[in-house]
Parts: sequence; C-alpha cells; structure tokens
Amino acid sequence: QVQLVESGGGLVQAGGSLRLSCAASGSIFRINAMGWYRQAPGKQRELVAAITSGGNTDYADSVKGRFAISRDSAKNTVYLQMNSLKPEDTAVYYCNADIRSRPWSSSSQNYWGQGTQVTVSP
Repeated sequence: QVQLVESGGGLVQAGGSLRLSCAASGSIFRINAMGWYRQAPGKQRELVAAITSGGNTDYADSVKGRFAISRDSAKNTVYLQMNSLKPEDTAVYYCNADIRSRPWSSSSQNYWGQGTQVTVSP
C-alpha cells in the first residue's frame, strides 16, 4: 500500500508564492514520474507539472516561467514552487506518482494524493 500526502496549500494574494510538498510512503521500491495536477470548480483536472526519475520536467503553458517542480528522491518527495500566482491558479492541487512496489516486477501503479486547496485572491 502506498500513500501520497500533500501539504502547503492555502490562501495567498495575487503575485504571491506558495510551495506545495507531496511525500510518498508505504510499499515503494522505485518512484518513476511524479507530477502535480489541478482541478478548478467546473473544470477538468489538468496537468500542471511533471518530473521524471531522471529529472526531466514538463509544464503546462499557463505556468511556464512561474512554477518549478523538483523532487528529493531520498525523501520520496516532490515539490511545486509556485510564484507570481494569479487568481486563475485557484484550484485543488493533486499529487500524482507512478510507483513500482516490487523489485521482482517491472509493473507500476499510479497513485493520487487527497488534494490541497490553493486559493489566490485578486
């Protein structure tokens, strides 16, 4: 069993910054890609940023230059530094990870965190 626990959400004024963290725990042999998604009211969940085990990153166009994803493999943790926040960044942010639990099996499973609310006021 694997758990992803997010922290760091909250209320911030436009132009401010927040840092989200997501720690994975449980039956973990290797974590492949990790990422952050968000879902605003009435909208579909969308990818915000992702990072591979090798450190390659990918960002949604709407956050490029403002957000930065990083990971600490020793702590099984992924971070999302969010700067220059805008009201349109308001959403529930979800952590996602592709995790291989067994060294004798190459199969992996996708896990989600419970979500953390980010609210940006004008």
